[in-house]
Amino acid sequence: MCAGARLGFLLLAVTLLGGCEVRPDRTPEPTSSSAAQVIENKGSDTMVNLALAWAEAFMQIYPDVRISVTGGGSGTGIAAMINGTVDVANASREMKPEEIASARANGIEPLEHQVARDAIAIVVNPANPISQLTLQQVSDIFVGKITRWSQVGGEDRPIVLLSRESNSGTHVYFLEEVIRLGDTKSHLLFSPETLLLPSSEGIVAEVRSNPNAIGYDGLGYVTADQKVVAVAREPSGPFILPSVTTVHDATYPIARPLYMYTCGRPEGALDLYLRWIASEGQALVRELGFVPLK
Repeated sequence: MCAGARLGFLLLAVTLLGGCEVRPDRTPEPTSSSAAQVIENKGSDTMVNLALAWAEAFMQIYPDVRISVTGGGSGTGIAAMINGTVDVANASREMKPEEIASARANGIEPLEHQVARDAIAIVVNPANPISQLTLQQVSDIFVGKITRWSQVGGEDRPIVLLSRESNSGTHVYFLEEVIRLGDTKSHLLFSPETLLLPSSEGIVAEVRSNPNAIGYDGLGYVTADQKVVAVAREPSGPFILPSVTTVHDATYPIARPLYMYTCGRPEGALDLYLRWIASEGQALVRELGFVPLK
């Protein structure tokens, strides 16, 4: 049973898992209650700053609702939702078939809500002369086939690989869509030389200090002291930088939806919150460097 069931509003597990985008077709009126309603929200570290901003803004509008936000990675949040200890799982990837099966075994029918979009930026130290790479080159770099910058037109220096840890949804997405180039039959893996870092901030700090480093991060975490590499699907180009525009027009090749998962159709305060995120809350998406739904 979902956590919200014991916190004053029922979440009905009556809908099938769907790739639906949250749409503010109707905005329910908040219900008055003498006791605060609590929404437990856990998961993606990529989304944690955005989720915190949403929660703070929403609680200012509806002070009778309390929203608790924690990170830990997409896999951690999804596991907590499956176990019924949180109301919402933040995820920077889709749920895996085995996670859906585990949820159903617990009597939970997960419902997917698309709440924003994101680009994965390929980042290097500003001193690195490399400014563009193809998807194939990025894949070859992260599997260890290309090990020196001189192999892609840079200086004769070793390449230092940086990645998020394996419980990160960004790690999973990068493995499947960049390293394996979307090939579901591929068994390519990150090079064993890859440094696994626990947070986006860790990648930022390492890229800033190491002229040989290359990493990847959500667009909202890219800082001025990193160099963003333009990426092309084909060697002939075009080489595209990530932005709101290039995500919406599908010219930037490494972009993804961001999700919230609930166990069944949300009701009460949670329904109100998700509809607010899909409408007024989208202003914060752009403000924090992510890509709004529309």
